[in-house]
Amino acid sequence: MSSAERDLARETLTAVGVISGTSMDAIDVSLVTSDGRDAVAFGAGASYPYRDETRRALQAVIADAARASAEPLVELEAAVTADHLAAIRSYLADQRLDPAGIDLVGLHGQTIYHRPEQRFTRQLIEGQTVADALGVPTVDRFRDADVAAGGEGAPFASLYHRALAQALEQPVMVLNLGGVGNVSYIDGETVIAFDTGPASAILDDFVLRRLGRAYDADGALAASGRVHDDLVDGFMANPFFDRPAPKSLDRNDFHRRAQVVETLSDADGAATLAAFTVESIVAALRHVPRTPKRWLVGGGGRLNRHFMARLVQRLGVPVDPVEAVGWNGDALEAQIFAYFAIRSVKELPLSLPSTTGVPRPLTGGRLHRPRRSA
Repeated sequence: MSSAERDLARETLTAVGVISGTSMDAIDVSLVTSDGRDAVAFGAGASYPYRDETRRALQAVIADAARASAEPLVELEAAVTADHLAAIRSYLADQRLDPAGIDLVGLHGQTIYHRPEQRFTRQLIEGQTVADALGVPTVDRFRDADVAAGGEGAPFASLYHRALAQALEQPVMVLNLGGVGNVSYIDGETVIAFDTGPASAILDDFVLRRLGRAYDADGALAASGRVHDDLVDGFMANPFFDRPAPKSLDRNDFHRRAQVVETLSDADGAATLAAFTVESIVAALRHVPRTPKRWLVGGGGRLNRHFMARLVQRLGVPVDPVEAVGWNGDALEAQIFAYFAIRSVKELPLSLPSTTGVPRPLTGGRLHRPRRSA
């Protein structure tokens, strides 16, 4: 047995997790030490930007489904990998961490196309390149096995949320407000997960088109506008919201339908799209057995005061950022893939029938061992 194999066979491992979400606002990096089950300790999180040219190229590909699904995209994948590798190196330097003390890297990559009904999902990343460059075993392709088995391939956070939420009053709902919204319903051994609908991405893209801004800071633009309830009702008539869980979305699934707001003013368009996001989250209550006693919100959307205020009004129970229970909302998504890297090498499930619709609890991920020392 090699030293690397002996290291990965230890009960407790330390992993760096890396993800860029569907909003593509940054590459998030964090650290987790865990047995892959309930013992979890996490380190600081940090975010590092894509190079402008990488982000622009990604936006162009994501907007073109034919390219995103079929083109090789070798140069773009190399650019994404280079930016992720730079983010990991910056994180290790900033946190004064020696790569020799890291057992694993969990590398989600950048989702550019997600069609589980076609049993196809695509994340751009080269795990072997990262493993070779850092000299650290690296796990990527977390979603592939799930989708190939007929699962939704998303959301993928719930087992980590369950590990963190053991001491909390339950049932509790953990909401991630990233580019797409998703929830984890946790009540003891009952874990249910699904995508709720469009979240930050649909509003971010509108604000970018109209005003050239990356996002609606604090939700100020949306808060200043008038909601066109007839348009929100039209959005919510989509059969997706009545589909039983688990279910998942691609980042752009609702963008074409949302073009009806283009006739509105900047403020009214933002207000209407924000209201749609809130109503799609409220609709999640149709698919859980008991009303959650509390909602905990992660992702960049938790910093949108307008979103949070409207959720409190509509849900009628406490709605708090995840920091209220000691979690790091900026690092949570990256931590998930550090934790899942550990679970992957221990051959523990990453998804369940109740979280992604797979026929049985299923592990996943592809392990790359360094071909040389870094």
